Amino acid sequence: MAYSAPIFYRDVQAYIEIILLIFSLVIQAVALIHCLTQRGDGFQSIGTLPKGAWAAIMAVCIVLTLLVRGGATGIFSLVGIGAAMIYLLDVRPGLKDLSDGKGFW
Repeated sequence: MAYSAPIFYRDVQAYIEIILLIFSLVIQAVALIHCLTQRGDGFQSIGTLPKGAWAAIMAVCIVLTLLVRGGATGIFSLVGIGAAMIYLLDVRPGLKDLSDGKGFW
């Protein structure tokens, strides 16, 4: 019984890391897909980075999350989640307001 705890916590830790990795990739992919489906002039109208810059940031973060060791708790994954959340919580509502709420979402 004394030896079952270390084995159990490693399994739980592995499952939590897989769930976090999937969550990270989903958030970043949603932000990238939304960015790619928007018009380029809308980004300039709301005064943010151009569409190409946002798409490049999201794509590089997804690739680095998948390739660099550390998974969902690595620095590149955390930066990717931060960039995706900034896009989804700041840029996306601005684009939606610009199109009078009749945008993609």
